[in-house]
Amino acid sequence: MIIKFLYDKGLRSQHANTVACLTIGLSVASWVASKQVEPAGIDRADRWGIFVATWPATWFGLGQALAQYERTVEAA
Repeated sequence: MIIKFLYDKGLRSQHANTVACLTIGLSVASWVASKQVEPAGIDRADRWGIFVATWPATWFGLGQALAQYERTVEAA
């Protein structure tokens, strides 16, 4: 039901997969920025990097679900 809602709003599997790839770069960028800017040291930088690194899996999962839904819509 959520996948149908997202599909009806215009989100496609290519969009979700693109966002997933971008969040990988965002994870590295947030780690580097946190390491250089924050005085808390590498521990906080690692936590930021790991936190953002959980996002690609979510977006790739949405991309796969949308791709499967797109195949069922095209088949109908």
